[in-house]
Amino acid sequence: MNNDVDMGAEAVVTYGQYLGRAAVTKTRPRKGYRHPELDQNLRTHRTKNEARVMREARLSGVRTPTIYDVDHHDGRIVMEHMSGRKVKDIIDNEPTLVEDVCVMIGEAVAKLHNARICHGDLTTSNMILTDSGELCIIDFSLGSIKCDIEEMGVDIRLLERGFTSAHSRSEKAFETIMESYRNNMTRSKEVVKRVEVIKNRARYT
Repeated sequence: MNNDVDMGAEAVVTYGQYLGRAAVTKTRPRKGYRHPELDQNLRTHRTKNEARVMREARLSGVRTPTIYDVDHHDGRIVMEHMSGRKVKDIIDNEPTLVEDVCVMIGEAVAKLHNARICHGDLTTSNMILTDSGELCIIDFSLGSIKCDIEEMGVDIRLLERGFTSAHSRSEKAFETIMESYRNNMTRSKEVVKRVEVIKNRARYT
């Protein structure tokens, strides 16, 4: 039985159990304002894509929730419930853990990008430090595979902007992430250069 519900713009997330295991069910509900066939195609495509990106991320060595079940027609993914703390809360409230967590973030993003996987919404709210001490990345709704340097640059820029707005007093934290990223990502120089291009582009648009 589900005991909690989160309502998002695109999906409804419920918390409960699946075959006796703590689970999260993410469902993309039908949208009445869309043509029924278009709505079904979009929900099916986005559900398939999210499950595929999560699987590829896991294969790349990044901790993600284990997927228990996928229903493409109903736009539903049932996955492991990750017990732990949001990285956002750790960075804001637990300064002794910040450096180690930021090193893990850099390593995880590097693994994704080395495998040409982009998350699409890299924020500390989408990262969990599990009770066992692993960094888990969640919510691959906007993720993609076979991504190029531009998309990787956007990933990093989004993460940087998140730190600027949500963790304005943690400048060194983002620097730690980038140092770890550069040490682990094979094409990091290209990505960092592209981030600067993206920043400059934004200034003149």
